[in-house]
Order: sequence, then structure tokens, then C-alpha cells
Amino acid sequence: MNGDLKVALIGNPNTGKSTLFNVLTGLNQKVGNFPGVTVDKKTGFCKLADGRTAQVIDLPGTYSLYPKSKDETIVFEVLADKNNPSHPDLLLVVADASNLKRNLLLYTQVADLKIPVIIALNMIDLASKAGTDINVDELSSRLGVQVIPICARKGDNIEKLKEAIAYAPSTALQADTIEVEALAPGLIRKIQDEILVDKPYTALQLAHQHENLRYLPPAQSERIEEIEQEFSFHSSKVQAAETIARYNFINDILFDTVKFKQEAEKENLSNKIDKILTHKIWGFTIFFAILFLLFQAIFAWSEYPMTLIESLFTWLTNTAHEVLPSGVFTDLLVDGVLAGLSGVLVFIPQIAILFAFISILEDTGYMARVTFMMDKIMRKVGLNGKSVVPLIGGLACAVPSIMSARTIENWKDRIITIMVTPLVSCSARLPIYTLLISLVVPDQKIWGFINMQGVALMGMYVLSMVMAFVVAWVMKLIIHSKDKGYFIMELPVYRMPRWDNIGLTMYEKVKAFVFEAGKIIVAISIVLWVLASYGPPEKQRELEKKYQSAEYVANYSPEELERLKSSEKLENSYAGIFGKAIEPSIKPLGFDWKIGISLITSFAAREVFVGTMATIYSVDNDEAHMDSVREKMAQAKNPETGEPVFTFAVAFSLMVFYAFAMQCMSTLAIVYRETKSWKWPLIQLVYMTALAYFASLLVYNLLK
Repeated sequence: MNGDLKVALIGNPNTGKSTLFNVLTGLNQKVGNFPGVTVDKKTGFCKLADGRTAQVIDLPGTYSLYPKSKDETIVFEVLADKNNPSHPDLLLVVADASNLKRNLLLYTQVADLKIPVIIALNMIDLASKAGTDINVDELSSRLGVQVIPICARKGDNIEKLKEAIAYAPSTALQADTIEVEALAPGLIRKIQDEILVDKPYTALQLAHQHENLRYLPPAQSERIEEIEQEFSFHSSKVQAAETIARYNFINDILFDTVKFKQEAEKENLSNKIDKILTHKIWGFTIFFAILFLLFQAIFAWSEYPMTLIESLFTWLTNTAHEVLPSGVFTDLLVDGVLAGLSGVLVFIPQIAILFAFISILEDTGYMARVTFMMDKIMRKVGLNGKSVVPLIGGLACAVPSIMSARTIENWKDRIITIMVTPLVSCSARLPIYTLLISLVVPDQKIWGFINMQGVALMGMYVLSMVMAFVVAWVMKLIIHSKDKGYFIMELPVYRMPRWDNIGLTMYEKVKAFVFEAGKIIVAISIVLWVLASYGPPEKQRELEKKYQSAEYVANYSPEELERLKSSEKLENSYAGIFGKAIEPSIKPLGFDWKIGISLITSFAAREVFVGTMATIYSVDNDEAHMDSVREKMAQAKNPETGEPVFTFAVAFSLMVFYAFAMQCMSTLAIVYRETKSWKWPLIQLVYMTALAYFASLLVYNLLK
């Protein structure tokens, strides 16, 4: 699906641009990267009033075309380079109607690039409530563009906006905003003539940004540098003069088109709420109470659907063994594929609950307050205030969180943020925590409503965040980060969450978990089944003879013989041999060779631990007892002591190992891409593995 019209959404952060993108495209969207860079590119498709399909591109949020990060550089590259695959036929500028003066600065810049423009005047309901009266027709007339007042969250006027997009002119008709050529007359004309640029403002932006534009050939960039020197071009002075001229233009427009009700100044509701939610004591108390509720909900609300999914897979496994003929294919399907799938799908309810909560916190505007509150704490441990965003994002996944660290201008602050973000417990660790906690922590309630398992889960998340701060402080001392970064953030007003948006986010995240993590888990489950089912042929033949001998047949029942044979065959399989080889190094942590296999396979993705356990214990189990993964692990016994394998000490030792270990190839790959060096991912791998080992050793010896 290519789309008949290419529409780019552009706007300041917190203007509702992403909400409008979701409203226009619905489920018909995908996320990738802009060519050549690790910057998110969200594209989707929208059916227009005239029957055509528009391809909608959600450009990174930016306050200006003058970039302060890689994300913002992408915006000008897409708009200036006509050969860029994302270069739009039409620009949809999303502006916050309640803060029009600041939002129109970006509009005046993109308008001067002379690409056809429509303004989506979002949050018009909030502007009206605040007593702002906008004469939309007059504003449209003065700017020379269509201005459509909308409320993306409620879906108001979206059909009218689609009509405007469908019948938008193919040439730019917007009025000139400022006299661009007057800012640097000789320079602009010369760049236009020599670099063959048709628009004066594009030529001026090339003078400002040519060093960072990837599409510009080196020879042209060098020539622009020579022209700058010829005309004594001073970038910051010209930029300041341009900004003043633009605000003069904006003030004139707004004077004639926007009226404010003359009321005595009073605090709006958001400010009153902020006095409590960002309070230096109550703010943190409320934040931890919300976290507490989240982790209680993950256990309490997911119990019933998880039990249903477990029961379904137990039934499927039993039915498959009864219906299908016994043999290699059936064993592979049941003990490899089905066991791996159960390890993925059983955690869908918990993943959905986690992302529902995170989406609600973001949608209401509360997450922005959390980043604001955490700013001072961040600085004390050597991080930039902007580090809060990657660290909180790390609760979902380290990969996009590390990419979001690009907004941190200070290089050393950015490196420290990248190095500690994988310590924050991501959603991939959630299945491991919940599985092990459910094995060793009783499902009891204190005072009738505090679930002990939820408390244990919250403890793991708090531990990971505290360790991230400790490691950041240590790295601050080692790397000597003395340069001062800055943290500028606009707090959005509080709003009711948009439930369809939250539903869409839950759907996307669960789909990503099932299909992205699921593919890896099922593939590894199949490979593991093969390694766990086969071993050196000579050894396997000896085992068959051993259990067919008269001595064994006389002393054991057929069921006991099958169980003993399965256990010994697993121990002497290729997987067992490998597990036994690493067992001496992990035994001090309380881990046996079976857990050792899961530690190695988890380097593909941490979630693989559950699939590995399901496969290992399916191969080890007799067909008469096809229980869920949890039950198999609970029944596992240590052959040396006769005690359960997963004791309280072993479970928490294992959780701490997974909390701190770098077991995610995708994260290592993204760190390499972001730092352009193998040095940092290798340091990260070594320090996190060492930290995990020694922390796990300490926990096991304290608890056993």
C-alpha cells in the first residue's frame, strides 16, 4: 500500500500530534526507522473523502527547524530533500490552540519552505475553556492556508480535516511570513544559484545546517562553507534576527485574530493539581502509591486469564498426545512448539496491564510530572534531567529508550544514560519475575488487600532503579562528567485518558511481544528440543540397554522406568552436556545445569527463560503428567538433596541475576548503533554480567 498522497504531520511536542496520527490511521500503521538513522519513523494510511488513500508520516516533535537533537535534524532533512522517500506532498501542522503564539513559530518556518500546508488547530476545546476566542476564518485568510479547528482526543472535526487534506492545493499558496532574503541577501542568492536551491529559506537553512545534513554531498557542503566565509555569515546572529522577525509577524496576526477574555488572573486546575502531585514530599508519596497499585494489579487482575491460558495449553498438550501418533514429529510439536508458545502467550495479560497503566499515566499528563520531579535526583547521580525519559521508558523496553537518549546534548551524560538504562527492569523481565515469585512467594494478602506477590514484584523494580542510580554515580566518578546539560520541558495540562488510544497501545505492545519475542522463543524452543532430545549416539544406546536390562525391569514399574530414562537421557543429551559443562561456575549461585541452559539461551532475549524451562521440563516429564510450566518447576527436585530445585533462595538469586545481567542481543546492537563503537556495548556486557553474578552470589548466600 503506497498511498496516492504523502502527508507529513509536524508540530511541537505535546500538541497531540501522535494522537491525531492514531486517529487518522487507526490500526493501519507501522513503525520503522528513517533510512540510515536509528530515528523512529511512524507511517500509516488514511482513507480520504475523495476515495484516495493518504500515506501519513509522523515526523519527530520539534519546536523549531533549528535542531538540538538527531530527531529534530531529521525533520528538516525530510522537508528540504525532494529525493527523500518521506518528502511530503502536503504538510499538516498540528498547533495547540491554547498556546498559539509559540506553536506558530514552527508554522512560519515550514511555510517559508513553500510546501503546501494545512493547520490542524488542536485542543480547541481547551482554548475555549481558557477564555481564548480564535477567529479561525480571519486566521486562515491572513495566513493563506486552510485552518481546521479540531479536538483529536474526542475525534471532533476529523472528517472535515480529511476533506481539507483530500482537496488541498498541489502548490503552496500560503502568504510570505518574513522577508527571508533580507536576513542575508548576497549569501542566500549565491547558495541558490550554485547549489541549485529554488527556495530562499531552504538556502538560508543550508547555511545554518549544512555540516549535519546527510543528503548534501561533501563538495556542496564545503562550497557553502566558503560562501559563508565570503559573506562573513554569523549563524547565531542571523538566527536571532530571524526569530525576532517571525515573532513580530506572529504578534501582528494574533492581535487581529485572537481575543482573550479580560478576567482576573487565577490558577487553572492543572496548576492546583500540580501543587500536590509535584510536591517534594507528597509528590513522591503519590508516585510510589501509583507504582504499588500497578504491581498489585499485575498479579491480582491477571491471575484468572493466566490460569485460563495455562489450562488451555495443558488441554492442548494432552489432546495432542492422545490424538497424534507417537513419534518424533509429535514430540517436536508438543514439547518444542507448544511448550514454547505457552511460555509466550501465558504472559499476555500481565504485559497488557503494564502497558495500559503506562499509557494512562502518559495520556493524562502525569508521566511528564514524574520526569520533572526526578530532575534533581538525576543530577545528584551524574545524569541529565533528560535522562528521566529513557529510564522510565526502560520499564517497557531498553531499545527505544536508549534511542530516546539522543535528546541529551551533553555527550558524557548521554553515554552514562545509555550505560545504565538496561538495568531498569523492562517488560521482558516481567514473565521471569512473575513466574519465580508465584513459585516461592505465598499468594497471601496483608490487611485484606496488599498482595505479597505484588510487593515482591515491586521490590524487584525498585531494586533495578536504585542500582541504575548507583552505577550512574560510579560512572560519573570514572568518566568525570563535569559539563552541564540542561533540561527544558513543557508540562502538558491534565486530561482524561483517551481509552481507544490506550487500547491501541495495548494491542501494539502485546502484538510486538507475541510476534517479536514469540518468534525468538519458539525458534529457540525448537532448537532446544532437538538438543535436549538427542545426544552422542553411543551414550544414548547404552542408556536404552541399561533401562531394558532385567535388573531395572524387575525393580521398577513401567512409569518409573520411563521417568528415570527420560531424566538420564536429558542429562546426557547435547543440551545436558553443555549445561553440565557450565554448572561448576553457577553452582555457587544455587543454579543447576538446567537453569544454566536457560541462562545461555536468554542472551537472545530474556523472555526465552520461560520457554526454555517449559521445553526442558517437557522433555524431562513423562507424558502422563502434562502440567503447566509453573507446576513442572514447582515439582522439580534436586537429585542430591531431594529438596525442591526452586527454593526461596534460588528463586531470588535467579531474579537478581536477571535483574542485572545484560541478556539482550538487541540492546547490545542498539548501543553499538548509537555509540558507533563496540567499546561501550562490550563494557556494558562485562560490567552487567559481573554485577549480576556477584549480586546473585550475595543474595543466595544470605537467603539460603
